[in-house]
Amino acid sequence: MTTRKGQVNDAEYLKEINWARRDLRALIFTKQCAPIMLRLAWHDAGTYDVKTKTGGPNGSIRYELSHGANRGLKVAIDFCEEIKAKHPRISYADIYQLAGVVAVEVSGGPTIDFVSGRMDYPSSTDEGRLPDANGGSEHLREIFYRMGLSDKDIVALSGAHTLGRAHVERSGFEGAWTPEPLKFDNSYFVELLKGEKSGMLKLPTDKVLVRDLAFLPYVELYAKDEEAFFRDYADSHKKLSELGFSPPNSRPKMVTKVVVGIAVAVTVAVFSYFYEVYKQSK
Repeated sequence: MTTRKGQVNDAEYLKEINWARRDLRALIFTKQCAPIMLRLAWHDAGTYDVKTKTGGPNGSIRYELSHGANRGLKVAIDFCEEIKAKHPRISYADIYQLAGVVAVEVSGGPTIDFVSGRMDYPSSTDEGRLPDANGGSEHLREIFYRMGLSDKDIVALSGAHTLGRAHVERSGFEGAWTPEPLKFDNSYFVELLKGEKSGMLKLPTDKVLVRDLAFLPYVELYAKDEEAFFRDYADSHKKLSELGFSPPNSRPKMVTKVVVGIAVAVTVAVFSYFYEVYKQSK
């Protein structure tokens, strides 16, 4: 498959995106549903395979609710249907990723750059591409490297566990990762470094972040420097939300800039030539 170019982002579509952002902000605040909306965005994007160019943030998760990793996400899908009904032109893929961005912001997290224009994919992605909470370092790297992401991305994105709690009927685990599960901050990493003394939930995939010598420096950095965590999280979240997605109109803009640059250079060269000829004729 080739990279999905996305639909055209005309002025009206961008207006709809802004209105949808406002409606999502109100819905997430009222329903206090930031954690599950963020999980929805992640699970739609996290199926991407950089080699085959399949999966990713394409709206297909609405066909994948029977997948084990997606238990409980129908709640978030239904919330997003409310937004889709108000803004039918916006793709499901854009709505789901916008919901994730807004969920972080409403909870006090960093502002994440959002580019719209994702196309919806009409069928499901193969099951088994999302992380297993019982996995270790090798499993995390297998999943995230498949997406084209790095060790830093793994740790930064894991910090989103600062929001929400695990439910035994969905994952087999129960409890919250942090004392304030509706607040996006760096407390997930602070709790990780406390070890078992913290009393907060720690999945096997959480524990490996402090046991793996490549992951640990990022955990330590983010635990002491929330600004660094916010910066890296925003960058990694944007990458995740755009896997396999080439923003529409990005190439024409780039080409236009190049053409304009060449035209200016040629004009300057021609002007300089004739000026030199003029000076020599005096």
